[in-house]
This record gives sequence, C-alpha cells and structure tokens, in this order.
Amino acid sequence: MKNYLFNLKFIAVGAFLALTACVSDELADVGDLEDFTGPTPFYNLTDVTTSEFNCNKEELWANYEFNFQAGSNLAVNGTMYEWSVTPADGVALINPELPILELLIDAQLAEIVALEKEIAKLEFKIPCEANPAKVAVLESQVSGLEAKLVTANENLSAETIQNVADLESQITNLEPATVQDREIIFSFPGPGDYKVGLTVTDNLGKSNFTEKTITVNQAVPTIPIPEIGEPGFEDNSLFDGTGDGRDSWRSPSSSRWGSVFQINTDSNGRGEGDDLPEGVQAAKFPSDGTRTGYQEIEVTPGATYVLTYFSAFEEDSFGDITVSIVSLNADSLEDARLEANIIASRTDNNDGRVDNVFKKHAITFDAGTNESVIILLTNSGVESRLDAFDITVKQ
Repeated sequence: MKNYLFNLKFIAVGAFLALTACVSDELADVGDLEDFTGPTPFYNLTDVTTSEFNCNKEELWANYEFNFQAGSNLAVNGTMYEWSVTPADGVALINPELPILELLIDAQLAEIVALEKEIAKLEFKIPCEANPAKVAVLESQVSGLEAKLVTANENLSAETIQNVADLESQITNLEPATVQDREIIFSFPGPGDYKVGLTVTDNLGKSNFTEKTITVNQAVPTIPIPEIGEPGFEDNSLFDGTGDGRDSWRSPSSSRWGSVFQINTDSNGRGEGDDLPEGVQAAKFPSDGTRTGYQEIEVTPGATYVLTYFSAFEEDSFGDITVSIVSLNADSLEDARLEANIIASRTDNNDGRVDNVFKKHAITFDAGTNESVIILLTNSGVESRLDAFDITVKQ
C-alpha cells in the first residue's frame, strides 16, 4: 500500500514538472499565448473660444478653439496618437504651449496689460454712449490712461525687456502642431458639428479608434454688468466727480413716487460709531415711510442678476425696509405695489437685529423681456438705512 502511494506521488510530481516545462521561456513558441488586447483610447477637451463684440452686440471676431488631450488605458509603453477631424476644411492646429507663453509675456508686462484693458473697456462704451457729458468724461479718462501707458512702457526695466524678448523667441521657435501630438488645440473655422477621432497605437503595433461629435457653438457677447449710480451713497461719486450721494436715486416725480431719502453720515469715520459697510455715507429712511429711492438701470433681456446690499435699523419699535425690482410699466408708487409690475422683492425687518449694525442681503431676479428695470427702496415703522449696493450677472 505504501509503495502504491509513493508511486502516485511520483507520478503527480512528474506531471507538474512536465507542465512547468511547457511554459518555460527556454522553449520557444511553447505555452505563450498571444496578447490580443489593444489600447483603449479616450480624450478630454476644453472649450477655449475667445471673441469680441462691440456695444451693439455685433461680433468683431471670434476664435473657435478647443484644447484636446489624448489618453489611453496604457501607462508607459511608447503609445502613439493620431487625431482626425471631419470636416477638416479650415481647421487649424495650434501648439498648446503658445497660449502659455503668451500668458507669461502678459505677466511680465502686468502693468501695461492692465492699462490696455482699462482703455479698451472705456473705448468699448464710447460709441454707444448717448450722453455727451459722459462721452467727454470717458474720453478724458482714456487720455489719462494712455499717458500712463506711455510712461509704463518707458519705465520697463532692461531685465523685463529681455525676458519678453526671450519668450517671444520661444514662440517663434515653437514646433508646429501636428495630428500626432498627444495634446493639441484645434481652431475651427466656425460654429457647427465636427467629428473628432483619435487612434491610439501601442508599442506592439496594436491600435484602437474612438470618435465623438463636437458641437462648436456660436460665440455670444458677454452680458454686461448694469451700472448703478451712487451705489454707496457717497458724495462726488457720479461719473463726472459730482453728486450728493443720492442724485441717481431721485424719482421722475416726487408726487407719484415720494421724496428721495436722506443721507446718514458717519461723522466719526470708519470703525467708530455707525460702522458703515462702505465709505462714510448711507441712505437714511425716516420712520414715517415718506422717503423712497428710485433708480432705473439697464439690463439684458433673458439674463439673471444678483443684487446685493446692506441694511440697518433703529430698535425703538418694529420696522421694515423693502428693496424691489419693478418693471417700467409702473408709473407711481401705487403701480409699483401691483403684483404684475413686481419682478422681485425682498423685505427685511428689525426683529432680532442689533441697533445700527448692517447686515448683507441679496435678491436674484430674471430680466425677462425687460431692457430696463427700476430699483425701488421703501420702508415703514422705524428709521432704517441702506448701503453698498452691488449687482452681478449670475453665471
């Protein structure tokens, strides 16, 4: 019996050694299975389109550019990439290092770039400004900035000039982008649908292909931020350096809308007494509710905005203050209280508030079909204050 078991063990060991020999690398073409698995390609993309419009929302130019970055399931094995675009007519290739080098040049010339942007911003407004007084002020501001720009250029250090020259030389010597680059920027000729394909080939010569339809959308103008006159109720804060802090908030008719609010001045300065959120003045509304604030601002139809501001109250009795966004259909304070004319509204009261401590609030509203709206300020019951209005476009 023992001999029988010993023989079985011998046979098992022999079979194991025989099987091991079959997969030995010393025996060519024996036991090795061919790898039929190829790479799995994929790519990421980022829309880096840039454009410029005039104040009439007419397109001046648009660069429809997308940054593509290829990848695969293979880590490091000499993988090769090849892009394809259909239709290919008018599609240009851009080395992705180009915009990086351009940003580095802008960083070297930070002061000059900032001045050029401010000049461009003012020049953008001038053609569409109907008020001659505002045009004169804008042109004067442009002249002042242009003088600063000349000085900034003259004061460039030799080191900065050399750094810029070196970066420009790198741009000149950039290798042209090719469809074999792993990362590439495609500049499309215009809006439309494009099929972008990617073939990935590994170091064994195996390859796979993936393709997506990329939709290039028509460039649209940036939604301008509305301008609120005297938002912090400070003296001399109008465009021409004048104003008593409330000139922008006077209604077309005090008989229909009420008299304009008063001005509260922090005579102790910031940090003492009434700690105002901004500057040294705020809008003050007496407790009898007879004072109002009225200002029309331009908005872009279809856009959504966020209006922020601060309020404070006296605490001797209950009172509230209301900030409303009202359509121009309203022709009086009574009309402004009609639901059909109210676009958005927020009422805050002094319940739980600390005397004369300002608190920030926000109203989100849709412009709808309106090209202009009214910001309306009213109160009741107790002396109240408002300060530091601001408005942004909701993204």
